[in-house]
This record gives sequence, structure tokens and C-alpha cells, in this order.
Amino acid sequence: MSDATDDPKMDAPLAEPLRRAIGERYLTYALSTIMDRALPDARDGLKPVHRRILYAMRELRLSSSGGYRKSAKISGDVMGNYHPHGDSAIYDAMARLAQEFNVRYPLVDGQGNFGNIDGDNPAASRYTEARLTAAAEALMEGLAENAVDFRPNYDGTLEEPVVLPAAFPNLLANGSSGIAVGMATNIPPHNIDELVRACLHLIETPDCRDDTLLTYIEGPDFPTGGVIVEPKDSMAQTYRTGRGSFRLRARWAKEDFGRGQWQIVVTEIPYQVQKSKLIEKIAELIQAKKVPILADIRDESAEDIRLILEPRSKNVDPDVLMGTLFRNSDLEVRFSLNMNVLIDGRTPKVCSLKEVLRAFLDHRREVLVRRSRYRLEKIDHRLEVLEGLLIAFLNLDRVIDIIRYDDDPKAALMAEDWSRPHVRATSEGDYVSPLPADTEGQLTEVQAEAILNMRLRSLRRLEEMELSSERDKLIAERVALEELLENAPVQWAKIAEELKEVRKTFGRKASGGARRTRFAEATEVEEVPLEAMIEREPVTVVCSRMGWIRAMKGHLEAGANLKFKDGDAGRFLIHAETTDKLLVFGANGRFYTLPVAQLPGGRGMGEPVRLMVDLPNDVEIVSLMIHRPGEKLLVASSAGDGFVVAADEVLAQTRAGKQALNVRGDSVARVCKRVAGDHVACVGENRKVLVFALDELPEMARGKGVRLQKYKDGGLSDATTFTLAEGLIWRDPAGRTRTEADLSEWLGKRAGAGRMAPRGFPRDNRFT
Repeated sequence: MSDATDDPKMDAPLAEPLRRAIGERYLTYALSTIMDRALPDARDGLKPVHRRILYAMRELRLSSSGGYRKSAKISGDVMGNYHPHGDSAIYDAMARLAQEFNVRYPLVDGQGNFGNIDGDNPAASRYTEARLTAAAEALMEGLAENAVDFRPNYDGTLEEPVVLPAAFPNLLANGSSGIAVGMATNIPPHNIDELVRACLHLIETPDCRDDTLLTYIEGPDFPTGGVIVEPKDSMAQTYRTGRGSFRLRARWAKEDFGRGQWQIVVTEIPYQVQKSKLIEKIAELIQAKKVPILADIRDESAEDIRLILEPRSKNVDPDVLMGTLFRNSDLEVRFSLNMNVLIDGRTPKVCSLKEVLRAFLDHRREVLVRRSRYRLEKIDHRLEVLEGLLIAFLNLDRVIDIIRYDDDPKAALMAEDWSRPHVRATSEGDYVSPLPADTEGQLTEVQAEAILNMRLRSLRRLEEMELSSERDKLIAERVALEELLENAPVQWAKIAEELKEVRKTFGRKASGGARRTRFAEATEVEEVPLEAMIEREPVTVVCSRMGWIRAMKGHLEAGANLKFKDGDAGRFLIHAETTDKLLVFGANGRFYTLPVAQLPGGRGMGEPVRLMVDLPNDVEIVSLMIHRPGEKLLVASSAGDGFVVAADEVLAQTRAGKQALNVRGDSVARVCKRVAGDHVACVGENRKVLVFALDELPEMARGKGVRLQKYKDGGLSDATTFTLAEGLIWRDPAGRTRTEADLSEWLGKRAGAGRMAPRGFPRDNRFT
């Protein structure tokens, strides 16, 4: 007995370039993903997993009028017979087909917890039950009549349909989404009534334009309703190219309580937005005071959605409030359309609206032809049987004699010559066979078998008349079918008739068939400044040396008793209003912006500034001031360099702030003061003071600046601006205000060394 391993061909390694091997295998994987997982078929709008689920449920006889079966049984049959993947993936796909908030026309009728719009997952498959819906049955109508091709399942023991007959354009009716290799699809659901009307128009006018179809199809019809605010021109372009997007908003209304009190009620939210996450996001906006005119949000939903939005003041404009929420939350989303489908079951293509409807109609024509041919075969078989039965009725005595006495009645029946006229006596006289004299006299095997299988109770005169009537009807039906198969206009008329029946069953007059999503023009509310939405109230901003900040109600006196953390003390105390913005200037030369309305209240110790903006831990706060539009600021570094910057230029929009003064090496930002006057006074760490004209300083938005004062050692201690005619003011060590009117001794040009400070100048070398 030879050993197979001795064969040298078996030991030879299979060598091929890695590039080609990986390329071929990845291409195979990509094609499998595109055709068998991600992209739907344009004909029935289903992916293989959904098609297999519906077919398996049909095989289990789970009709829409029958009983339910456990979802575990359904997913198990799908996995064992048709779809060799994980049962959880199958169950998730089946559960989605049952979710009314995800599917416009559910294909599975679920009983139990199949998830909700809050994003909760369905219960385990052992707890839920399901059956088909009428819409799913409409998709599979004709499977038993050879309407579509079948193929072997994954192990070759069973067969599954390649595509479903699809009585309505399910691709557009229920939409689809998926991500393949290098391509994706995303199709919103639409209204069946509108789709059928568009199909009927396309049958009547095959060369119509895409824009004409939009007179019948207004746009997407989402199961969760909402309001589409996309311009019609944009929607037309989207449907024409197969790519684009739709702006979808929540539906809301103002609920008035009288005496000026009101609230906003949201009754419909955008498609595929989870209600719980939407509420969380809006709650975060309220907590972060990004929408200060909104006081609270409540969820009063039961079976229907009901979200309550309470304004902070009755003077707030509802349109302004909703416009702000539309910009900052998922109360408005943009739903993308990418009509990338398998147009013939094999080729992915981005299709226009007309191309998708044409693919569906061509599929319906093929289904009609195949079902008609199948019916024609059945009619021919039945007519053959009926002719044999009629011969038996006309020659009943002879047939009974053969069956009773012949050893092989089937062969005897087939050998008998039935072509001569046979007369049978009846109570009304002799009955002569209506069969023509030249009729073939031999019975076929099918006819003989039918005669032998005939029941005795059928041997009555009435049955013979019914058979003749049935034969006449079948002959008339056969003539009609032959005309249909030979005549294209008759085929399209039949398809139109079927579509009208679908419209009666699922159209706008049927339960749940009315359009849910409405259309409106996008009434864009102008961006309202934050301060315009905030009630103006006086507050006192308190910031400690360690950078803990808070806003206390009212304007407190400078000597007010304030509490700070152990080891901390007060540094800044600023009278402001809730509509103000604070400028925080760090030692790194960067400005940060803090809206006063977003500061923590004064009940506690506040919060660190470093948690509100991206101020590094090792960077000290140099200055804290209220931003006043149009003002100018003097900024300077410890190296003695500085310039004038407009306050509007340093207003930051992000947490990262905005860089103004560039500092290098050991130097840090040291001065940030408002410009007021016509001269600048500088004092160095060497206590030398220099006064020069303000117009010698450039105005910049960002940079290192120019030299203010020259030092042999040390650096800049402080700088300020003042009016030369009014003199230079400072506080002496005793806290008394001193004014030096004659500054000729210190007056010079910028970048000079200066002279020693006047008698009584503060020892900390600060002007204020």
C-alpha cells in the first residue's frame, strides 16, 4: 500500500508572489462583502441576510394572519439552513425589520421587546416572538410559481431564492444602508403611495425625466416623521445624481399656558436619532450654558414622543430658541443619500431615482412573464386531465367495466380507442359525447392516472358540468396568457394593475400609509449673540491667586468678606454683568475668553480656570479683565518688549485661546493693561522709570513687539498708559494716591534707560 506523502508533487511548495496572492484574496473578500453583505439588490431592496430571514419565516409558515414563533427558532433556522453566520447578527437584522421607528413598512411583526427609540437593545431571542407582515408576504408573492431563480444554499442541501419577486419597490420604500470595501450605500425610506404613482407614470412615459418623477415623489418619508427643510432644487439634484443629503428637523409646537407662560413640545425627532442621547446632549448644553435661554428639558413620552423644552424667560422668542438648538443639537440632522446598489444583482452602481424605479419595473416584468409561463404550464396540464375526465364521464360504464375486471386497468384505459361516438342512456334521453369525431382516441398516462384517482362521489352529472365549465374557463385564461406573453403593452398594463392593488393595500388610505414626514422652508434665524440671549444681571467675578473663579450675584464692595480654600487668597475682584466676556491673559502671552454667564455660581469656592480653558498648569494668570469692544490693550514681556493690540483681535472662540505676545527663553508675559491716554510709563526691576509717547508703539495682532525700555540687568517690572497733561498717578506704601505732574526728568524716547523713580514710588515697582 503506497503512501501519498511519497509523491514529490505533494511535497512541492506552492510559490507565488505575495503581492499577487494578497491582491487576489483581498479582491475575493471585497467582492463577497459588496455582493453578499453590504449592498442591497435594486430589484427587491434586500441584502442576503434579510432575504434569507423572510424566506425562512415563509418556510415556517409564519403568515401575517397566523401564529407567532420564538425568535430563537427563526434565527436558528436561518443560520442552520441559509445563513452560516452568528445567530446574534441574524437576530439583530430580524429585530431591525420589526422596529417601526427604523423601518417605514416593517417586514417582521414582533411580539415582545424589540428595542425602542431610546436606543435600548431588543430582549434575548428566547423571549421574543415574530411572524411575517403583509408587506413581507407581498415581497414573496409568486415564489411558488417559478417567479425567480433559486440557488443551492451554502451546503447544497436546500435551495434559496436569488431575489424576491417584490410586489412594491422595497429599496426606496424601506431604504437601506451599508458599508462595503471602498463603497457605501445610504438610502432613506419613502412613501409607497408616491412610489407607485411614480412607477405608473414611468410605465406610461418610459422616457420621462427624473425631475418629472419628483412631482409624484415629494421626498423621503421617514418612519419617525420630522420636517424636511432641504430646498427643492437641491433635492432634485440629489435624486438626479444619486448622491446628496437632506436636512431633517424635529417637529415642534409652542404650548401656551396664558399670562405669557409657554413651553415648546417636540413631538417628532429626526430619523435614527436616539431619544435618550438627544436629551443627554441638550442637558449638557444647558449645564455648559451654551444655550442660556433654555432652562430645562423633560421627557414626557409614552407611546408617542413628547419632549418639553422650558425657556428661561417668557420673553425669549421660540424661533430663536429652536434655531439655537437646531444648530447645537441633533434636533436637526443631515441625512445623506448614496444610491449605490446592485443594479442586476451583481454590478454595484450609483443610480438615479429613475434608474432604480426602472430596475424594479423591469424585474416586475420578468416576474410577470415567468409566472405567466408557469401558469400556462399548469393550465395545459389541467386541460389534459380535464379532457381525460370528460372522456371518462361520457363513457362511464366502459371505464367502470375496465377498472372492475381488467388486471391492468391503467394500460387498458390507455389502449382503449375512445374516438368513436359513445352513447349513454339518461333519464332525459340518450347523451352523445360532445367530443369531435376526429379527436385522438388514446388516453395519455396523465389522463389515465387521473381517471383511476377519481373518487366515486365525483360520478355525478353536476360534476361533469363543472368540469366542462372549468375547461372553458381555462381555455379562455390560456388565450389571455398567450396574448400577454406575446404583447408588451398588455404586460405593462397587467403590471400597472398589480401596482394599483398594492397602492390600495399599502397606500395613503391604508392604515399607516399616510405620509409622516412634512416639508417646510428653512426659516433661518439669525445668529443671536450670546449676550442678547442672556438676562443682564450684575455679578462680581472673584478669582483667587490659585486660579479658582466664580461669579457672585450683585456688585460686592472691595472689602467684602470672601472665603477661599486653605492657602489661597483673593486676587481679582471685578464688577461685571452676565452678558460680559472675560479676557484671561497668561504668562505664555496667550489670551483666553470666558463668558461670565458660564462661570460657576458663588455658593462654593468656584472652579479652576484651567478646567474651563487650556491654560497650562505652570502658566500664571497675568491679568483678568472684561472685554470691551473697540478698546486697545498694552501688552509687554519681562524682557521689555511690547506693543498695542486691539481687544477684539484677542477674543478667542475656543478653549485653546489665541496667541498674542510671543515670548522666548526665560522671558514671560508681564503686562496687560487697557490703553488710556497719550503716553506710556515703564518701570524696570532696577526702579528706573521711562516715559515716552504712545504713538511710538506699533499696533499689532501678534508678535514679539518692540523694545519699551533698555536694561543692563533685570527686566521690565510694570508699564501703564496715561495722559501726560494729567500727570502720572500711583499709590505710595501708605495707600495714598500720589501724582507726579512734572515728568520732564523721565520723559524720553522709547527704548531709553530712564531715571530713578520719584520719591515715594512703591517698593514693588508697580504703578497700581
